[in-house]
Amino acid sequence: MIKLNPLTIKKIRRFKSIKRGYYSLILLTIMILVSIFAELFINSRALIVKYEGNYYFPTYSNMISGKTFGLGENYDYETSYRDLATKFDTENSDNWLLMPIIPFNPYEVDLKNDSYAPFPPSLKDKHFLGTDTQGRDIIARVVYGFRIAIFFSLFLLFVTYIVGITIGCLMGYTGKLFDLFFQRIIEIWSNVPFLYIVIIVASIMTPNFILLVLIVSFFGWTNMTWIMRTITYKEKEREYVLAAKSLGASNLRIIFKHIIPNTIAIIVTFAPFSISSGIVTLTSLDYLGFGLPHPTPSWGELLNQSWENLDAWWISTTVVTAMIITLTTVTFVGEAVREALDPKLHTIYE
Repeated sequence: MIKLNPLTIKKIRRFKSIKRGYYSLILLTIMILVSIFAELFINSRALIVKYEGNYYFPTYSNMISGKTFGLGENYDYETSYRDLATKFDTENSDNWLLMPIIPFNPYEVDLKNDSYAPFPPSLKDKHFLGTDTQGRDIIARVVYGFRIAIFFSLFLLFVTYIVGITIGCLMGYTGKLFDLFFQRIIEIWSNVPFLYIVIIVASIMTPNFILLVLIVSFFGWTNMTWIMRTITYKEKEREYVLAAKSLGASNLRIIFKHIIPNTIAIIVTFAPFSISSGIVTLTSLDYLGFGLPHPTPSWGELLNQSWENLDAWWISTTVVTAMIITLTTVTFVGEAVREALDPKLHTIYE
């Protein structure tokens, strides 16, 4: 069992006492969990199918083995589970199936013969927040788009922090030519037009998730580098660093075993704001058409649709509400973490 020291317990209690940050963290955690297991709630495949005395699990079997469920021995396409549910309801048999709450996937086009997409919210059609201009369910697009955006931000955070913290600490600790060299590199890099680079890359090849993470992190590591450089300049003159030097510790050991652990509070404080920045960046690129390829679920692509279809109020209302909730919760969590880790509010003495 992990035993926390009194100072850590104080910080946790301080964080929980900041209600807006504490409840925002709970809400954000629920949103992330729902998006991770979105196939259980939003999916065109049935969760369970009982057919001729046998049980099938199309959602799980497709995700694990890639196999589909079909009626009969020879079939080239997957069963339409909504139609199969209707068929089972009209038959007098023991066959039945269980569909997710929203029986549509984010790529599925559901068009009607008597009207044109986008379709307004409808309980009858189970498009509870309507469809986009292609007839795809809005809730499915928003939830799956959130999953992509949040993991894009987390991967981006990981890459930029690894590069920025490492280079920033080395700049601040070693100084001299290494520091001067990277200062000039960062000054030049900061003047390179990020959007132009993205446009050039998007014109040469189709951007994917990993490529976008690398491109954005290629320009996003400089902020954390400057922060860690400044912090390391201050920390390297502290007593614990001088003691480590006197004991013969190497420079890398001092940086990674002493300086970085003692600056973890500052690193954690900036993390939520970096996540918000990553979400906004991906949404902006998708809105401009230089982000993830079509038909990937995307908040930016939905915003673009809403701008071109102002009468379809449900598109803009849903995606803007989702963005406001997400960015607000992340910001509140960041503010609460910053306040909870503020060293001026804590002491090891009671």
